[in-house]
Amino acid sequence: MNRVLALFITTFTFVSFAQDETTKIGTTQKFEEVLTYVNKMYVDDVDDEALTDAAIVALLEKLDPHSTFISKEEVDEANVRINGNFVGIGIRFQILKDTLMVVSTIAGGPSEKLGLLPGDKIISIEDENVAGIGLKNSQVRDRLLGDKGTKVKVGVQRKKIKDPIDFVITRDVISVNSVDASYMVTPETGYIKLNSFSRSSHSEVVRAITELKAKGMQNLIFDLQGNGGGLLYAAKYLADEFLSDDKLIVYSEGRAQPRS
Repeated sequence: MNRVLALFITTFTFVSFAQDETTKIGTTQKFEEVLTYVNKMYVDDVDDEALTDAAIVALLEKLDPHSTFISKEEVDEANVRINGNFVGIGIRFQILKDTLMVVSTIAGGPSEKLGLLPGDKIISIEDENVAGIGLKNSQVRDRLLGDKGTKVKVGVQRKKIKDPIDFVITRDVISVNSVDASYMVTPETGYIKLNSFSRSSHSEVVRAITELKAKGMQNLIFDLQGNGGGLLYAAKYLADEFLSDDKLIVYSEGRAQPRS
């Protein structure tokens, strides 16, 4: 009886597994057939990768509001904030009215050292016009990021200067600080704003706290508005700086509530 039961269970498991595999294969074949028909019969050429990404996004949206697909480009951009550094020319930029504008130069970066200024308009990169062509943020990063020590030539239009100015910038490691601001609000109250939880966040916050304490800080406003998250262990280490081992204080509607 036990042997028969064991055989039945084994057979049932195998059949279930086979059915699951058949279903997966059938689903895959269905998608591939649709994509094949689109390629063969659609009036215009299509981008298979873009269509596949769109299908994946639509599929995940059917699960719940929290499941989503993140492209490689988005992951790379997020990792810049998490890792706390990247290799580039050291500017913060904005595309304004189809023009690449330098918002600010990063302190100590190669652009600052060469004399690029906030408000400069980058109109060419490697002698290629980049003004008025519908430039995207990703295209800017593709052109300006690179390997350490490599050079890139940019043409800059500066206010009140008629002719463009050419800069040959050597790419270098650019540190991205997660502490946006750190100062004393009152003689006893300090303020720190943290924009993300990166690998350097803990050391940055501890350094800022040490500096503010030296200025007489007794109270701290720790601003996390707009913080996009990041590394869990970085958030944990920072939490350890503020929470005691035996008690957590949660503030609700202006009243402190002890929680064991």
